Amino acid sequence: MQLTSQQALPVSQAIAWEALNDTAILQAAIPGCESITATGENAYEVALTAAIGPVKAKFKGKLLLSDLQPPTSYVINFEGQGGTAGHGKGQATVRLESTGPNTTLLHYTATASVGGKIAQIGSRLIDMAAQKMAGEFFTAFEQQLAARYPAAAEVATATAEPARGVWARLVAWFKRLFG
Repeated sequence: MQLTSQQALPVSQAIAWEALNDTAILQAAIPGCESITATGENAYEVALTAAIGPVKAKFKGKLLLSDLQPPTSYVINFEGQGGTAGHGKGQATVRLESTGPNTTLLHYTATASVGGKIAQIGSRLIDMAAQKMAGEFFTAFEQQLAARYPAAAEVATATAEPARGVWARLVAWFKRLFG
């Protein structure tokens, strides 16, 4: 599976970087996340519950951040076990691009492979579940940003609202065409 996209964030690049490295914000934003625990420098253990098609399971995994280029980019290597539901591993590259004093464009590419019952579901359902989880993450992440950095989020939202409406219509059109 490969997932590539970008997301506009209503905060400066420095704030976006800080938030992407804040385990409390991430735990609140990651769908089904129960815990994120630091285990070493740039290493974490994660526990979460996820549903992929008809398979729902608790996963325990490890994250390792590498190639850190603050406040611009890093690579996340991950692996997880979901018991009889299966397992997964992969890598995500995250890059931040400043698009204004209070706006940042987050670019990401994730590749993953799965095994076990999850793999039997089929790649189309797995891709749809991954896209849904990414959408839920960014919605919750933006809510966390607005709660933690309200002044920056208000300024960015006020200046980006017309462009965001066009972007949302364009995304909806692509989803209808290729979804």
